[in-house]
Amino acid sequence: MANIKNIKAREILDSRGNPTVECDIYLDDNSFGRSAVPSGASTGMHEAIELRDNDKGRYGGKGVKKAISNVLEIVTPKIINQSFDNFYDFDKKLLSIDGTKNKSNLGANATLALSLAYAKALAFQKKEELFQYLSEDNDFVLPVPMMNIINGGSHADNSVDIQEFMIAPIGAPSFGESIRYGCEIFHSLKSKLKSKGLNT
Repeated sequence: MANIKNIKAREILDSRGNPTVECDIYLDDNSFGRSAVPSGASTGMHEAIELRDNDKGRYGGKGVKKAISNVLEIVTPKIINQSFDNFYDFDKKLLSIDGTKNKSNLGANATLALSLAYAKALAFQKKEELFQYLSEDNDFVLPVPMMNIINGGSHADNSVDIQEFMIAPIGAPSFGESIRYGCEIFHSLKSKLKSKGLNT
């Protein structure tokens, strides 16, 4: 197993213009993995803690310099020049460094970026795509897509309490057909709601 040769971390912007953590991990056999971890629009009370800087002068307090500092100054010295048998052992090491159930010391944005970057480096080492590496020789099967058809809660400007209403077109003969089913249901629902004078 190759040793970790170098780790880089930086603050980037996600598709919503919010800062997030991006990490690069280089192994000494020149394998490489990079990952960025944008946050969701809402978080639940039991989710791992995403570390934000809370400096209102930068990105409205959403900067991630502290999480990046944790990657470079706390985690890197403890894992540099080490090798791990697999990404499970790497993740266990990250959890032990953090020492909390909710990842509040290092930040879930730091640990997830590192975890995914390491898994991608291992996939690169085996000349596989990440999904192939993670499948561990299981047959590849496309999943049934889940599609959001109505938004509520923090995702919408309405008074619907439930955050997302989703469908899963189970029983479709192919992935392409399941996408078609979902699109047709979505547009049919939109027409039905419009005909009743309801918001879409």
